[in-house]
Amino acid sequence: MNKDFMLALEELCKDKNVEKEVILDALEKALVKSYQKNYDNQENVDVVINHDTGEIGVYALKEVADKVEDSINQISLKDAKEVDASLKVGDTARIKLVPKNFGRVAAQTARNIVIQKIRDAQRESLFGDYLDRENELITGSIQRVDKYNVYVNLDRIEGIVPVKEQVPTESYIPNERMKFLIKEVRNSGKDPQIVLSRSSENLVTRLFELEVPEITDGVIEIYSIAREAGSRTKMAVFSNDETIDAVGACIGYKGARVNSIVESLQGEKIDIINYSKNIEAFISNALSPADIIEVYVNERNKQSLVVVEDDQLSLAIGKEGQNARLAARLTGWKIDIKSKLEFDSLSQEEIDEILAIHDDEETKADSDLIEDKTEVDLEEENLSEDENALENDEEKIVDEEISEGSTEEVSEEPTDED
Repeated sequence: MNKDFMLALEELCKDKNVEKEVILDALEKALVKSYQKNYDNQENVDVVINHDTGEIGVYALKEVADKVEDSINQISLKDAKEVDASLKVGDTARIKLVPKNFGRVAAQTARNIVIQKIRDAQRESLFGDYLDRENELITGSIQRVDKYNVYVNLDRIEGIVPVKEQVPTESYIPNERMKFLIKEVRNSGKDPQIVLSRSSENLVTRLFELEVPEITDGVIEIYSIAREAGSRTKMAVFSNDETIDAVGACIGYKGARVNSIVESLQGEKIDIINYSKNIEAFISNALSPADIIEVYVNERNKQSLVVVEDDQLSLAIGKEGQNARLAARLTGWKIDIKSKLEFDSLSQEEIDEILAIHDDEETKADSDLIEDKTEVDLEEENLSEDENALENDEEKIVDEEISEGSTEEVSEEPTDED
């Protein structure tokens, strides 16, 4: 290596964002192995590269000994003194070697090391760049589709959409550009693996953040999302500013904002509803577009009974139960829907059973029973302590009487003087 090589290496390191010292340190270690391999030499050697000039020094490391038993790894004190007069027995002598044609070996090794280190640095750089972007939106073009994965060109790297992250109703056409959610970044053996998603609920969240500035600004917040990818999504939103309508802002003028998102999701239906702290109102909103008559709730078990007009029952439940299912996931409550006719025919006991009120009463009864039992146990324990104390007092009194009686008997006995 020479100075020109070092200058070229510095430029390459700057361009590829790789530290020069990292490459040179790796090169020194690789040259040691190359020397031993190409020259069939088992000597303990050290290779040093001057980081400024690129000059390579190869040194044999030998132990200074009085008597040389291993000519490869040992050197006599007399010969060591010729190398360095300060050496003594037990020290390590560094003897410079000039292997023939080592420059060619070094050049080939250097080339391989530089290429490998640049690849490693690029892989780490890519991994770091995309690792910080998990759960972010990214646009890519479809490269190819096989039985299991969709491969996406992300410009600097290739991403994959596994089967579970795909939407069955969507078409993935080569060269078509689509928006994806970065689901996961894996640091594999070769390039980082970027796992993308089209079915995640977070994809909808990111699309609304992109289309609705009020969400990005924090004026409007998304409370929850329930999605059946490719078919329908329900989203609950609320506004931190009373002057701004959260649902209207998300829909946009003449539906421009929500229609743009629907187009990105290839026609998936989106219901946007107002979140309310009042759970009855929230459940009623979640079941839109159905009109709700009444909502009964059991907050302990998060159970609810919803009453709708007879002609609204199928609309509230939805096709194959989808509307009710999404509403339950959106609110986090169990929802039982009855038509007004069905509700009127229910007894109070049946209503309580639907709301699991009996379970609450049983739980409370069990709790009361435990408390009562505890009180009884404490009373019995206190009574037992009182009885023990009484017995101890009685024993003490008896002992005292016996003691007094013994004293009197002793005093009545005749003496020798009598």
